[in-house]
Amino acid sequence: MLSSPSFCPTLPAAQQPHLSELLRHQLQPPFFLRSLPTKSSAAPLSLSFSRRCRRAFRIQCIDAAQPYDSEFKLSLAHSSHGTSPDPLKIAIIGFGNFGQFLAKTLTRQGHEVLAHSRSDHSHAALQLGVRFFSDPSDLFEEHPEVILLCTSIISTGQFLKTLPLQRLKRSTLFVDVLSVKEFSKNLMLKVLPADFDIICSHPMFGPESAKHGWKGLFFVYEKVRIGNEDSRVLRCEKFLDIFAREECAMIEMSCAEHDEYAAGFQFMTHTVGRVLKMLNLESTPINTKGYEKLLDLVENTACDSFDLYYGLFMYNKNALAMLKKLNAAFEALKNEIFESLDDVARKRQYESDEKVDGLLDISWMFKENNNGSAWKETAPNSVRSQDTAPWPINGRARNSEQSSNSSKLKIAIIGFGNFGQFLARTFVRQGHQVLAHSRTDYSNVAESTGVSFFSDVDDLCEEHPEVILLCISILSMEKVLKSLPFQRLKRSTLFVDVLSVKEFPRSLFLQYLPPDFDILCTHPMFGPESGKNGWEGLTFVYDKVRIGYEESRKSRCEKFLDVFAREGCKMEEMSCADHDRHAAGSQFITHTVGRILEKLKLEPTPINTRGYETLLNLVENTAGDSFDLYYGLFLYNVNAMDQLERLDLAFESLKKRLLQRLHGVIRKQYFEDGVSSDNVQIELHS
Repeated sequence: MLSSPSFCPTLPAAQQPHLSELLRHQLQPPFFLRSLPTKSSAAPLSLSFSRRCRRAFRIQCIDAAQPYDSEFKLSLAHSSHGTSPDPLKIAIIGFGNFGQFLAKTLTRQGHEVLAHSRSDHSHAALQLGVRFFSDPSDLFEEHPEVILLCTSIISTGQFLKTLPLQRLKRSTLFVDVLSVKEFSKNLMLKVLPADFDIICSHPMFGPESAKHGWKGLFFVYEKVRIGNEDSRVLRCEKFLDIFAREECAMIEMSCAEHDEYAAGFQFMTHTVGRVLKMLNLESTPINTKGYEKLLDLVENTACDSFDLYYGLFMYNKNALAMLKKLNAAFEALKNEIFESLDDVARKRQYESDEKVDGLLDISWMFKENNNGSAWKETAPNSVRSQDTAPWPINGRARNSEQSSNSSKLKIAIIGFGNFGQFLARTFVRQGHQVLAHSRTDYSNVAESTGVSFFSDVDDLCEEHPEVILLCISILSMEKVLKSLPFQRLKRSTLFVDVLSVKEFPRSLFLQYLPPDFDILCTHPMFGPESGKNGWEGLTFVYDKVRIGYEESRKSRCEKFLDVFAREGCKMEEMSCADHDRHAAGSQFITHTVGRILEKLKLEPTPINTRGYETLLNLVENTAGDSFDLYYGLFLYNVNAMDQLERLDLAFESLKKRLLQRLHGVIRKQYFEDGVSSDNVQIELHS
């Protein structure tokens, strides 16, 4: 970071700029001008000092190290538009969306802007106060100080070779804004005459992400070739100051470093976004925060052309290696899933009472059971929350400090691990009596929480809890249900599960529970991490699978649901089948993408994009979950296999399109352009 004294201490006071002169011109000088002698100065600026200033310019960010002093800010306050004190004449080559986007800021800062493009954008140029030239020779004869290349990465090489460079001044500064830097650096060094200056830059934002301003957004650059003359050094700094004045985070970085980082944060982000776009993901009534971020990622990458994405792949030599890693990670995850599936199939074939022939048949999980036919089914897909619908039993209780004793439940939690303990804390705080049983001894934790712990499940059931809440692994649910001493419970006991998949536990409940027991299938779509600051606004999905007609049983069901409504949850009533259909598209896909990316060992970079931050957060939020949880989402959701196949097909389709395009380029270079294989290799890796 630069420290920024008001004046350079190595110069005498007579040579330092005066506040009166700055105010008289109502101008905002770039930071580098404060070290320079005024017109009245007799002593020239030493070249060694100039070089020291250039070496010091490394990373500049307004919020971190302010390069402007109080006089600088005072002059800005007197400037209505923040116009540049010494405007540049800048020619934009390629006046499409991005060129026009940059032109708006350049003209606002007072720079003279010229433009050329193969398409006629003269009308847009006129509206922006830009002079448009259909002939680049006419533009170049205007002798712009800076040529700003805003062309497509695919067309930049050919376009640059056709420009009438001989009509420019020999010291002209060329700047590109491509997303891949080593390619543009080598291209400009190869094509441009040695007298021309070169800056490779990457504004890591565009018309959409920067529509509210550039503050805090990254501007990455490398001064590839800048002449030693003070005028050329100053011109370089004046151009960079355009972005510093807009409060960009200025990052000086070599092109090679940029591309190494970009292969991870940029190419990976666009690849995941494009694969998910092919799945036609849609918002659901039960979106998780992770799924919402994936939808945002798709939206932010969908508007970019395939040419832009292909350029990230074709012209970044690190991209192919990243694509291979992504492919290997996806294959490893699929192998892990199918190996576990094979283990389950073998176990059911050789150890279960029900023998199956060949592959695993899990259709039994989803068959209707007649046990539920004599019970009341509620209408699916209705929404019940504090803000939308009153609760029939406890509506008044929520508005009081304490609800009556009649609203308190005796709840037994079977499976007192992290999630069981997480729920128990809220139950106890609301005044409910909580019992717990688990194979692991959690008696100390239970005592500190205000929960009665039972190591023997028979002892717990003899306490006649009104609600049995199963907080167990989906893989062990069938075994646990078979082991419970139902005969020790009251015949009308309410059973509730909190599994992430719903049709499977519904089927097990109907298959194993005596017909007198009530059944409520639920899914709190949050956990100890996402719900650590409260449950307000978090989704709670439920299906009243089997609730008796008696008022006491209906009231008990509503009391249990009210536990979550009182915490501000969004109460979503939905059939188990609808839940699993939505969850396969949102929950399973989110966890699958998170687990694939986890295998890549992605790390933060100094220039993270928002999309890449989304991927890092997704990995963090899914990495803590056990593989059993993820595998349960796959095995016990009848829709998950279809989603996995669609994800696989989308990824294969994207790889095929990339490689077909690459194959076409190589064939063209071999057979149409008449270049050697050595030259092809240079083009691909330059």
